Amino acid sequence: MLPTRPRKRKPRGRHPENALSTTFARSVSRAGRYCDGNGLYLEVKPTGSRSWIQRIVIRGRRRELGLGGFPLVSLKAAREAAADNRRAARSGRDPLADKRRGAGMPTFAEAAERVWADKHPGWRHPRHARDWLASLARYAFPRLGRTPVCDVTSADVLDTLRRVWHLRPETARRLRQRIGAVMQWAVAMQYRTDNPCDGIRPVLGPQQDLVRHMPALHHADVHRAIETVRATSATPAVKLAFEFLVLTATRSGEARGAAWAEIDLPARVWTIPAARTKAGREHRVPLSRRAVQILDAARALDHGSSPLVFPSQGGRPIGETRLSRLLKEHEVAAVPHGFRSSFRDWAAEATNHPREVIEAALGHVVNNRTEAAYARSDLFERRRRLMNEWAAYLQGGQGRMLPFDR
Repeated sequence: MLPTRPRKRKPRGRHPENALSTTFARSVSRAGRYCDGNGLYLEVKPTGSRSWIQRIVIRGRRRELGLGGFPLVSLKAAREAAADNRRAARSGRDPLADKRRGAGMPTFAEAAERVWADKHPGWRHPRHARDWLASLARYAFPRLGRTPVCDVTSADVLDTLRRVWHLRPETARRLRQRIGAVMQWAVAMQYRTDNPCDGIRPVLGPQQDLVRHMPALHHADVHRAIETVRATSATPAVKLAFEFLVLTATRSGEARGAAWAEIDLPARVWTIPAARTKAGREHRVPLSRRAVQILDAARALDHGSSPLVFPSQGGRPIGETRLSRLLKEHEVAAVPHGFRSSFRDWAAEATNHPREVIEAALGHVVNNRTEAAYARSDLFERRRRLMNEWAAYLQGGQGRMLPFDR
């Protein structure tokens, strides 16, 4: 039978009170903590430095407060400060938060702006940077903005999220994540010791939002949509950019921001750099004969003087909502991103190309780590055949070249 260790018992009798003296505080040399009573301790470091520490329960949690070093803070002053803290804690206040607030504690709004300033340079899309801070300003700042970050509670966060949790489910989920990021920053900066967003998801309850897919056309109607856009009064650059987007099955931002430096016309390859892709990795796009014709027409618009393939009239990239407005104005029941879905449905329903070739053509990342470790090839030549078939399908299978409006 193993010997049992004697249990540590709480010392019996009266707790010490005013057990230390100024002479002892000045002369003690052995490192350690020495109790004066009522949670006040003199802490002696191995280096010989001395400081006052108070152990106290604040709102049900045991905390330690630093009251300053000895002899700058005398024994009498330390006892008075400890007594003030005990009175504050008993009345429901947080003396630690009061101390930090006096030392420049930021409000929630100020903390959110600091977090945004630290994070947004690393975000690829400027729209995300705008939305991140705008959603907090709209939904969180009215309730939390002026509250010091140390005083934000789970109840405050719940009250903020409850207003949109079922009304705008996706917005609410993003808002919870962004409030949590601000609170995590406050923890890292030692303004608080907990994140009030932790554990509140079950309290909010399930959301009954339905998955809403982006509007897209059946692939048989895509050819008609291209003809509709060609017949509009939009600028030639906008019309060319739209058809180029459809032919390459790329994202709107990738097509609108295409640069001549990314295009290798002799090899018929468009290489989108990693910084401009959603997956964060380089994506090579094989160019069909029709896609090359569009590039030739685009170069003729300004004789290739702009670094952009499809510049706006001011020389900047076409606006991110320009193509969406164009489709809506002419009653095309789709958004630019929806044409990727049209391509995906056509490739699955009307061709026998393998799934991995189709997914590679869309620039999707293999999520399975084991599969991704072996899938080193981007299946480029097989994707070239797929994109050539897509271009032929969009031209009615007749290989006819539709003229451009100049």
